[in-house]
Amino acid sequence: MAKKKNTEEPVAKPAGGLFAYAPAPESPAAAGDIATSYGHFIGGEFVDSSGNEALKTVNPATEQVLAEFAQGTEEDVDRAVAAARKAFADWSALPGSERAKYLFRIARIIQERSRELAVLESIDNGKPIRETRDVDLPLVAAHFFYYAGWADKLDYAGFGPNPKPLGVAGQVIPWNFPLLMLAWKIAPALATGNTVVLKPAETTPLTALRFAEICRQAGLPKGVVNIVTGDGRTGAALTSHPDVNKVAFTGSTPVGRAIAKQLAGTRKKLSLELGGKAANIVFDDAPIDQAVEGIVNGIFFNQGHVCCAGSRLLVQESVQDELLDALKRRMGTLRVGDPLDKNTDIGAINSAAQLARITALTDAGEAEGAERWSPECELPGTGFWFKPTLFTGVSQAHRIAQEEIFGPVLSVLTFRTPAEAVEKANNTPYGLSAGIWTEKGSRILWMADRLRAGVVWANTFNKFDPTSPFGGYKESGYGREGGRHGLEPYLNVEALDV
Repeated sequence: MAKKKNTEEPVAKPAGGLFAYAPAPESPAAAGDIATSYGHFIGGEFVDSSGNEALKTVNPATEQVLAEFAQGTEEDVDRAVAAARKAFADWSALPGSERAKYLFRIARIIQERSRELAVLESIDNGKPIRETRDVDLPLVAAHFFYYAGWADKLDYAGFGPNPKPLGVAGQVIPWNFPLLMLAWKIAPALATGNTVVLKPAETTPLTALRFAEICRQAGLPKGVVNIVTGDGRTGAALTSHPDVNKVAFTGSTPVGRAIAKQLAGTRKKLSLELGGKAANIVFDDAPIDQAVEGIVNGIFFNQGHVCCAGSRLLVQESVQDELLDALKRRMGTLRVGDPLDKNTDIGAINSAAQLARITALTDAGEAEGAERWSPECELPGTGFWFKPTLFTGVSQAHRIAQEEIFGPVLSVLTFRTPAEAVEKANNTPYGLSAGIWTEKGSRILWMADRLRAGVVWANTFNKFDPTSPFGGYKESGYGREGGRHGLEPYLNVEALDV
């Protein structure tokens, strides 16, 4: 009897694993209409810039231009600050319970429009839709809910009875978490009775401009929130404006240092959340598989575009080989590609400029003698991409162990004793975060007490909550955002009747 011919197509084996993941794309149409050009949001209205210069924002995964937006001028900043100053009198006079209603309304609208905002963020920023959908947007709404709860309880926040708002807050946010950083800044400012002029990053302005629409949808009084787009020139005009009472900046350490010099001698309050070079410290008694997941989350979440990323892995010598073998196996399963694919783990690098910086620093790591390793993966032909990468044989003197790379690059160092781990972890100009992996609670407390970092995670990493303060030491900045502590930068402590 003749054998039946097999007419089925052969199934290709997926690289690096047993299971293949079919594409699971989120529709870009869910982002809603993106205008071809945008002006500023001033006094509750979208207005044209006083200048003629326009910038472009592109999709990092495709390099396609998404929209043009205005380059803010000093005159534009003047108008925005004037609108915020005009709105301040009525907004600050509202009872806290009334301000809370607006914040609650904004939070609910964000929840209702979360899919739209998540897709828009992924398109404009390059981060995977899984992260914008499951991390960014829930935290954005949670921050507005949380600070809405504080608005009528400021007398009990620990800053004295009847605390007063400062006035107009000038806020400049980065491109790595555009909408979340907006929430970190705007929610406490409004809860405490201040008005706001915010400048989003020049590579990721779209969700801030969509937030302006949400402010109108929520019925927020005109001028309470103003958004002026542009590059660093616009940011400098805002932070130096004489009628701004409070400056909040999240971004690079060099720019933060320049702002601090600019404001020296003025009466403006300043909070800075700057760079980081966090140590993720793994002891020999740590659960290896759990630690590996924490390491991966610590450095490859958001393509490593995280100020508190665990970019230095300090592993105890006795478990180095076992841990690195497990880590390499796990890195081999990471999926790099289309940010709108729900299976994607690592999306696109935010810009060509940032990709060039990552490339230059990793090349320097190889030139200085560190050993580079990346899993096999095929990168898309267009867009800005970088393979997840780790370096072994790294010394404290290497640039990749000292400078913030802000990309999916992990430097591996070793230690023998807890004291040596502390010494190496603190051997950095930064002091934003750290992670500790061990089964011993006493060791966690001993380490946490000695690590010079604003946030210390124990047997986890990159966990955020609006009730918990966040900020750093040394060149990572000063001031705290989040929690009760996040109210203080927006209150006039000198005026408190204590």
